[in-house]
Amino acid sequence: MSYEHIYFLGIGGIGMSAIARYFLHEGKQVAGYDRTPSPLTAALEVEGAQVHYEDDPSLISAAFRDPATTLVVYTPAIPAEHAEWAWFREHGFQIEKRSEMLGHISEGKYVMAVAGTHGKTTTTTLTAWLNHEAGCGTGCEETDGCGQGTSGCGSAFLGGISKNFDSNLVLGRGKRLAVEADEFDRSFLRLHPDAAVITSADADHLDIYGTHEAVKEAFAQFVRQIRPGGALVIKQGVDVTIDNPAIRVYRYAYDTPCDFYARNVTLIGGGHYRFDIVCPDRVIADCTLGVPGWVNIENAVAAVALVWVAGFDEERLRGALASFSGVRRRFDFYINRPELVYMDDYAHHPRELAAAITSVKRMFPGRQLTAVFQPHLYTRTRDFYPEFAQALSHADRVILLPIYPARELPIEGVTSELIVDRITVPCELIPKEKLVDELLACKDLDVLVTFGAGDIDRYCQPIADALNQRLLEK
Repeated sequence: MSYEHIYFLGIGGIGMSAIARYFLHEGKQVAGYDRTPSPLTAALEVEGAQVHYEDDPSLISAAFRDPATTLVVYTPAIPAEHAEWAWFREHGFQIEKRSEMLGHISEGKYVMAVAGTHGKTTTTTLTAWLNHEAGCGTGCEETDGCGQGTSGCGSAFLGGISKNFDSNLVLGRGKRLAVEADEFDRSFLRLHPDAAVITSADADHLDIYGTHEAVKEAFAQFVRQIRPGGALVIKQGVDVTIDNPAIRVYRYAYDTPCDFYARNVTLIGGGHYRFDIVCPDRVIADCTLGVPGWVNIENAVAAVALVWVAGFDEERLRGALASFSGVRRRFDFYINRPELVYMDDYAHHPRELAAAITSVKRMFPGRQLTAVFQPHLYTRTRDFYPEFAQALSHADRVILLPIYPARELPIEGVTSELIVDRITVPCELIPKEKLVDELLACKDLDVLVTFGAGDIDRYCQPIADALNQRLLEK
C-alpha cells in the first residue's frame, strides 16, 4: 500500500483496532479518533498509535492532514454528521470502510471466513488457534503439505480478544487467514473466501436489512462469493440458498449425524465435556475443549470442519482443542467456586441468549441462575422484545438494565420495560450504576451471568471484586 499514514474513525472498535494493529506491524503511522478511552485504545497507544477522544478536526495531527499520504478508514458506526469524517470528505481524502480494507488485506491469502448472526467470534478464534497449533496442508507455509503440523501457521482478524493470543490480531506463517465475516452493514460481502462457515442466519440488524428475507439473501450472496474449488460448511438446518455450483458443501451440527458432528458427549465437571468429532473421513476421538459449555462444542465442530477442509495434523489438533482458552466476554469466568459462579458473556441476540442460558443451566444442573441483561440497540429491542423475554425466562431470576444505544437515537416507546413486562420469572429493572449494590444485596446468589454487547463489561471486574470480598468476609 502506497499510503504511509492510516487514520481510523472509530479506532477503538474490536474490528477496527485489529486493522490498526496490522498497519502498526507493517510500519505505517497510525492515528485515530474514538468516542471513549478503553483497554483497546490504551493498548493501541502503547503500541504507537496516536488516539484522541473528541470529535474535532483541529486535533488531527499535521502528519495526517495530507490526502496524498493519508488513507482514512471508518466504521459504519460513525454517524453521518461526524465532524472529522466531514472534514476528510471535504478535503479529498481516500476514505474506505473497515470491510473494504479487510477485503484488500485478504487478497492473495487463503481466506477462511466465519459468518453467522451468532457464534462467529468463538468459531473464528478457535479456527485461528487450530491453524496456529495444528495447521498443515492448504495455505501452510510448507507448500508440500509437510505433514508435521508445525505451530505458528496462519494469521487472523478476530471480533474479540483471544485469550491464547491476548489480541484480536494474529500474524503467523503461510497464507491462511481466518477472518470474522460480519453481516452488519453487509460488510462480509467484501470478502471472497476460499472456505467459509455459516453458523446461523437469523433475523438481525433489521435497521439495515429491513426483513429477514433480505438477511438470508445477503448470506446467499456471501455463498456465491466463495471462490471456485472452495468449500462451505453450514450448520444443519440453516435456511440459506446455496446456488454456487463451483464449491463443495458440508453440514455440521452439535450431535445430529451429518458431515461433521459430536458424539459420545459426556459432562466431566465444571461445565467441561469429553466428546468425539465425526468427520467425513475419520473420527477424532476423546476430545476435550479448554472452554466450557455445550454450545462451544458446536463451535468446535464448525472450526474443526474449516481446518479439515484446509488440512491439519490430527494429534496436534486434539491438543489444540484442549488448550483453547476462549475469547474474552464469551463464557468468561470471573468466579468459579462451589458456593458461587460468576461469568460474563457477549450474547445480545435472542437466539444466542437462549443458547447461552441453556448451556449454563446444563453446565451447573440444579443450581439457581441469575441473569443480568443489558439490551443493545433500540431497533433490536423493538424488533425482538418478545423473543428476549422468552429467552430470559429460562433463567431463575432476571435483572434488566436500560438499553445501550450505541449508534442510535431513542425510539419513542422502546425501553427495557417492553422485555420486563413479558418475563415470566422474578425480574426487576434497575439503573446500571446500582448494579453492584443490587447484586451485593442478593444473599442467595448461586450462578450469576452478565449478558450484553454494550458497556456492561465495564462492570464485570467491580462485580467480581465486590462478590469476592463478600466471600472472604463470610
